[in-house]
Amino acid sequence: MTTKAKNLIWFVVDQMRGQAVGINGDPNVFTPNLDNLAIAGRNFTQAVSGYPLCCPFRGSMMTSKYAHNHSIKLHEERLDPELPLVNDVFKEQGYETIYLGKWHMAGMKERDGRTVTRTVPKIDRGRFDTWLGYENNNSQWDCYLHGHDGDEDVPHYKMPGYETDHLTDLAIERITSRTDEDAPFFMVVSVQPPHVPGLAPADNRRYQAQQLKLRDNVPASEEANTRIGLSSYYAQIENIDDNVGRVMQTLREQNLIDDTYLMFFSDHGDQLGSQGRFGKCVPYEESLRVPFIVGGGVPRCQQGQGTWNSDCLINHVDIGPTSLGLCDIAVPEWMEGYDYSHQCSDNNTPRAAQARFDAEPDAAYAQLIGDRESSYAWRCVVTRDGWKYACVDGGEWMMFNLKEDPFEQNNLAFHTKYKNKRSEMNQLIRKWADQTGDAFDFPG
Repeated sequence: MTTKAKNLIWFVVDQMRGQAVGINGDPNVFTPNLDNLAIAGRNFTQAVSGYPLCCPFRGSMMTSKYAHNHSIKLHEERLDPELPLVNDVFKEQGYETIYLGKWHMAGMKERDGRTVTRTVPKIDRGRFDTWLGYENNNSQWDCYLHGHDGDEDVPHYKMPGYETDHLTDLAIERITSRTDEDAPFFMVVSVQPPHVPGLAPADNRRYQAQQLKLRDNVPASEEANTRIGLSSYYAQIENIDDNVGRVMQTLREQNLIDDTYLMFFSDHGDQLGSQGRFGKCVPYEESLRVPFIVGGGVPRCQQGQGTWNSDCLINHVDIGPTSLGLCDIAVPEWMEGYDYSHQCSDNNTPRAAQARFDAEPDAAYAQLIGDRESSYAWRCVVTRDGWKYACVDGGEWMMFNLKEDPFEQNNLAFHTKYKNKRSEMNQLIRKWADQTGDAFDFPG
């Protein structure tokens, strides 16, 4: 039988694309701790951001509902405090729940003033036992925290030093202060890097722009800007990697490594020059794919048998069910995602679990809702066998065979030779929309 880990940590980063990890093939970045986490645990190499934009993704992360079924459909909208959240389920099972860092679900608008210095009302903090966070901030050396630590209110204070370092310090303090009598814990460490601006501690700035190897889909016209952006992007990721290593080392020192899962993932990626674009919000691979690694209490972590790369299409709505499944907690019916916890099972798990593998979705659904008056709204479906199809309101947009064209340089959506495949993908995306209750004007 597989021994279930007792505690769970989400280490959530912002705007880190799935390709930007050493073990996932990036030739530039130095990520030994994430690589080791993957080698000793499970590396979901095809993980998807079902809504590659901060706020809607986070709403889906917490509710296990697609954005069209929760209250954050656009940027800077508010998470309905009446919605049930994954941490509520953990609390019902006797867990202590802790949230540290970026929230971005209180509906505050940057145009109304800098949100990091404004107070998130307690009703909008998701019912965590401890919530030390901020709504949003894009200045990693000038970041503030506030909230509550148990029953004690914590007024705004400026973080000492670099944001990711301090939030990791807070997580480590809570790990090291635990005793055998304490309840199990569910902890979220949510950091803003590697989101722009590209600021990182001096110790991590090893990346020379002119020496970086660029992805094949960066046009010559954007090479200079891409090199500049990547040099700071990789520095931030290296700092993230350092801090993941600090958390893992603390778990080892506290003899909690076998009793704690650490789940590392990002809300979305960043184009960083690929396809001539920067930022997110598009269904291209650099924006849509995210790193997703589970380590710590994973059985193979103890056995040292090497990396298990999974090609399942774990999505934003699947984070909650998978987290509960890892901790042997029943997944409530209101969650819309799939529980992939069986992917983190011991190889000796009885094959009665085969049904869980057989039932895995063979595709993932992604979206950008837009304002319904803009052609920028889109829907996308990605299949496990390497096809991607995306459309805008009433019109075709893109279709790629990712196995033959991983850099998405040959759009087949308008190629008459592939009209049957396009029809097949159109039917598949409509099926996902019907199943999830998504109203969208798909092309005929």
